[in-house]
Amino acid sequence: MRSLALVPVLATMLPSLGTATPSPTVAQPPTKRGSLPAVSVSGNAFWQNDKRFYIRGVDYQPGGSSAMADPLADTTICSRDIDQFRKLGINTIRVYIIDNSARHDECMGKLADAGIYVIVDANNPLYSINRYDPAPSYNAKYLQSVFATIDEFAKYENTLAFFSGNEVVNDVVNSTLAARYVKAVTRDMRKYIGERGYRRVPVGYSAADVGSNRRQQADWMNCGSEDERSDFFAFNDYSWCNSDFRTAGWDQKVKNFSDYGLPIFLSEYGCLTNGRDFGEVAALMSDKMTSVYSGGLMYEYAMGDNGYGIAKIPSVKGSSVQKLDGFEKFASALAANPPPEGDGGFVSTTHANACPTKDANWLIDTTLLPAIPEQAKMLMMEGAGSGPGLGGDGSQNAVDAGTSSGDAEQGSGTVTSSSTPKGSENAAPATSTPANARAVVKIPLVLTGMVVVLTLGGSFLL
Repeated sequence: MRSLALVPVLATMLPSLGTATPSPTVAQPPTKRGSLPAVSVSGNAFWQNDKRFYIRGVDYQPGGSSAMADPLADTTICSRDIDQFRKLGINTIRVYIIDNSARHDECMGKLADAGIYVIVDANNPLYSINRYDPAPSYNAKYLQSVFATIDEFAKYENTLAFFSGNEVVNDVVNSTLAARYVKAVTRDMRKYIGERGYRRVPVGYSAADVGSNRRQQADWMNCGSEDERSDFFAFNDYSWCNSDFRTAGWDQKVKNFSDYGLPIFLSEYGCLTNGRDFGEVAALMSDKMTSVYSGGLMYEYAMGDNGYGIAKIPSVKGSSVQKLDGFEKFASALAANPPPEGDGGFVSTTHANACPTKDANWLIDTTLLPAIPEQAKMLMMEGAGSGPGLGGDGSQNAVDAGTSSGDAEQGSGTVTSSSTPKGSENAAPATSTPANARAVVKIPLVLTGMVVVLTLGGSFLL
């Protein structure tokens, strides 16, 4: 998130507090959901049924990280902004801060009615990995919050994906050691989704705009055993500064990821230098990029202190919205560059990469991941219970929160459950096919059949 570095700062300053044992997940009555079909992953692309899906959206956090507010928990806020999203013509928003103690039926339903999917960050400033001291912050109290966010958003078909972390690794070389813990969280989230019998919502990571370790991060998130690999990789990119495809170096980024094997998209883009005409949209929707990239999210919708917004909102909960110059420019760029027809040259098969080796820019010297904390294992079958929300005690400095006891063996994230867990009324029974099994297809129509079977057997998440 291109604003203030509040996530590690706020969480590190929290007082040391104990952890409470969460109650089992409470079954919720069925709620009205939108009619959007769930988006799935196959090969190196996203799919909406048998149609290639491109992310054409905005990053959405009115008030910024300092406001510590969930815009999807307040119908007044989301209704106001959904009207503007329609005018922009977007199909996806990313929300950085979620209150997992609140219900989101109304806003998620309104977004679905507008044809808009949501990518949810599972962390927030109170519950996150400390990039410079990751081991203590990877604890059961933290995972309980992450899993509670999954519980809340699993029931929405228009939940497109979850981010397991955002910019945890940065340009400080010591932060690369935190990548082991981010990948462990990704593994744990995917396993939790499978063990709870939810529809398999894609889980991946949003990397910082750091050229010195971007490729290592990408390879790290796509190496190892099947249960450890991400479903996609995203990164923030501010190199297109009102320039062009080659000047921005995007031609090399396409070349570098041409054999990556997973979907890739930009989780943030929109350089301010030299003004903004959003030429990135034309590039992302062109055949120069669609064989590798699946679109991206423009940073950002609401104007903040950093100056990146395209809409000014005088009051976070107010009803008025002032369209800034970038609003119409972005809307025009989207309108002039619709999603391409066909499969965009996607690669139908997927594969793991070799794990990066230790060097001056990458300090990890093992392929092993931390084992999930013992206290968090029960959450897989019992459920996360009530989420701590945005008023919780926080997790990074919590006393006796239950940390990892060592390294895990490969395969530890494999799903073992074969039936609907108790307390998950909205989840259909899991099928005999492992929830972590990655789809490998020859043509999109084969994918469609697989998605139908998996959806009937284990739906719940997006």
